[in-house]
Amino acid sequence: MQPIPDDPLQTRASLLARLKNWEDADSWQDFANTYERLIYTTAVRAGLSDSEAKDALQEVLICVAKTIDDFKSDPARGTFKGWLLNLTRWRIADQLRKRPAAPPYGGGRTRVPDDTPTVDRIPDQTVDVLTGIWESEWRQSLMEAAVARLRRRTKPKQFQMFELYALRNWTGTKVAKELGVRLGQIYLVNHRLRKQLQEELAALEKQMR
Repeated sequence: MQPIPDDPLQTRASLLARLKNWEDADSWQDFANTYERLIYTTAVRAGLSDSEAKDALQEVLICVAKTIDDFKSDPARGTFKGWLLNLTRWRIADQLRKRPAAPPYGGGRTRVPDDTPTVDRIPDQTVDVLTGIWESEWRQSLMEAAVARLRRRTKPKQFQMFELYALRNWTGTKVAKELGVRLGQIYLVNHRLRKQLQEELAALEKQMR
């Protein structure tokens, strides 16, 4: 899989428009880098194996390539987020249908255990389960994007204080000793950057609905 870019979920309306040009390799690579972690992780959490999840990921990207020209981000057609979720859900379902049916007891194979993923054991709840997984992964991606934006807009030493104290949960004393700064400075930077992080997150949530 390609590495995640510095600013995940960077897709904008302009990028979606550029995807309509099949020869725009850079835009397609941007799209893949932005969304493949979200799609792959959702597929794995839904119960697919690594190889099944990779196949589902590739199929979703192919579906996007084939149908992006028909997609318009308007209330009548739904959001891009919802559209991509539907493509992912359908491809996960395809992978589950490809699995060989387990024989009854005594047939030489172990029965599917009760703790297998809900999406596999209870098909009628697949949509709700996948929606919950998707929302969780989408939120995580938004947070990563917000942190990446904050990093780029903050002085390195200040971001390092914030990262160690707020994101890695180091104690203030440990951060002060490690970086050679005062405790009060750490607390002030943390207060300011926490507020900025929430602002970045809110902006992304509004932008990427």
